Amino acid sequence: MQAIRVHEQGGPDVLRLDEVTPPEPGPGDVLVRVHAAGINPPDWYARSGFSTIPPDLRPPIRLPFTPGSDLSGVVTAIGAGVTRWRPGDEVLGMVRFGQIGNGGGGRTYAEFTTSPADDLVRKPSHVDHATAAGLPMAGLTAYQFLVDRIGLKPGATILVNGAAGGVGHLAVQLAQHLGARVIAVASGRHQQFLRDLGADQVVDYTTTDVTTAARDVDHVLDCVGGPNGHRFLAVVRNGGTINPVFFGEYHRDRAADLGITVDGGQVHTDHDQLETLAGLLADGHLRVALDGVYPLADAAAAHTRAERGHLQGKLVLTTTTRVPPAID
Repeated sequence: MQAIRVHEQGGPDVLRLDEVTPPEPGPGDVLVRVHAAGINPPDWYARSGFSTIPPDLRPPIRLPFTPGSDLSGVVTAIGAGVTRWRPGDEVLGMVRFGQIGNGGGGRTYAEFTTSPADDLVRKPSHVDHATAAGLPMAGLTAYQFLVDRIGLKPGATILVNGAAGGVGHLAVQLAQHLGARVIAVASGRHQQFLRDLGADQVVDYTTTDVTTAARDVDHVLDCVGGPNGHRFLAVVRNGGTINPVFFGEYHRDRAADLGITVDGGQVHTDHDQLETLAGLLADGHLRVALDGVYPLADAAAAHTRAERGHLQGKLVLTTTTRVPPAID
């Protein structure tokens, strides 16, 4: 089978298409024919050797490895003890995320991979594989922040920074579905896109200072992070929260003085939550936007696009021959 592998850590050009032996499912696992694999930031963090982390703190990774955790595909074989799935079932999931030695995940940049049976849920029959592959990690991240950490209530106001990206565009929709008022922050070209997703207010950060456009919000979900994250202290009410998805500088001591809680966290696999998200996708309450879909062999081009940022939705790799064109 074909798989993308990293033999040495570095830029997108280290992603190499190799011929390898297909894996076999062990006890509790299934073998999945991968039709599409979602691309997520941890994939390029692992590929680059976690270059943003101090050298003495970087986790060891066994080389070569195949990146990827998100997939949509078809079960082709089952391991001992598996009763949930049968060959032919269409599934999606976030597979073995966090297994750093494997490059951070489930080796989904490949034509076949194995997955724990519980990491998968049924793919909605009318949803194509590329769309389904964009859901798991971004959807679970948005859900776990909004529901588990924030406990978002109807009528609350939440500001989503980086609202057009993978996590952000799903968070906008989930927050709206939960009955919140949503302020979306993104560049101006995403304005209509975010309005269509249900944002009540869209702030173009390229022309407007967000601290003048929003005040006394209950929550900020910051999908960008970085050194200027602390500017949202001026936006949040006393008793509110700032919830960073990525690392950033939030002046936590000052936040505490203002009565603002800064609470980040790491996404984790949750079968029931992913099943809920797949149901919302099936019912049309959730839309996965695709910024671009690339053939497996073009994984380097997909990572190059990812690192340019300013995405509108998700990037996905596909192992099928007919591929929709990537969006510039």
